[in-house]
Amino acid sequence: MVIEKQKLIDMYRVMVRIRTFEERVAKEFERGNLPSHAHLYIGQEAIAAGACATLSLSDYIVSSHRGHGHLIAKGGKTDRMFAELYGKKTGYCKGKGGTMHIADVDIGIMGANAIVGAGITIAGGVALSAKLRKTDQVCLCFFGDGASNTSRFHEGINLASILKLPVVYVVENNRYAISVPTSYSMNIPNVADRASAYGIPGKVVDGNDVPAVYEAVGEAVARARRGEGPSIVEGKTYRWCGHYTGDLQTYRSQEESKEWKKHDPITRLKEYLINNGILTEKDTIKINQEISEEIEEAVRFARESPFPDPDEVFEDVYA
Repeated sequence: MVIEKQKLIDMYRVMVRIRTFEERVAKEFERGNLPSHAHLYIGQEAIAAGACATLSLSDYIVSSHRGHGHLIAKGGKTDRMFAELYGKKTGYCKGKGGTMHIADVDIGIMGANAIVGAGITIAGGVALSAKLRKTDQVCLCFFGDGASNTSRFHEGINLASILKLPVVYVVENNRYAISVPTSYSMNIPNVADRASAYGIPGKVVDGNDVPAVYEAVGEAVARARRGEGPSIVEGKTYRWCGHYTGDLQTYRSQEESKEWKKHDPITRLKEYLINNGILTEKDTIKINQEISEEIEEAVRFARESPFPDPDEVFEDVYA
């Protein structure tokens, strides 16, 4: 597949925006400025950027507890995201949802979710809605290797297969479910191998190669739009940080982490763009500067925004 130059540049910008956002989240947490920890997406940027680049504005995504990258890739505004992390009234959920519950239905972000695997069945409902309304909308459902071992995985994908729902399950296999390696939790090499049990396609790609993710997810999205049902796309990747900010990571070696960081998805795309004359080194520096300024402004916006009024504690709360 030949990917348009502007599409590649756009995906690069998204990846840099995600990385810069997450690095700043880590700093704000370390400084004691955030009311809770966060699950950082650093190292997995190619999956969110490549997958969401296949969608239109009217399409949907359902995210997980490690969802900042997905939200940014679908068009989420970094200032409103930071405000939510700060617990401020100007946040996406008016400061009441926090890092794991950001949503913006206006651009198809149906919400991140703190419950592992919960998005799998929610995505089925979203896709069923699109099918009943006879639109060509598709829902991407992001989750990790750990979620693939929950009952929701079987129940949700089985039903989606039966009903031929327009949903694509994007598995971000970052090798660990909290501290449990996939070598211990699975008796098969790939999560995507389970697709055959539901009579749907399953494909494994290099999750640190954004063009590969874009192509695989794009094929699955096109299939879903044609009414041919769901697919599973598994991206093999690695989270650079711990399960959450503050995780001591005693369950994996420094050598392993160093080896995986050699396959930085942002560096790989940057080198491709420069080597193929799509961008120059100067162009990439400018992109980094622009996004750094955006994130700095987002943090300022969050800090200066008001907290919710105590009298509003029960407003917009449904459970």
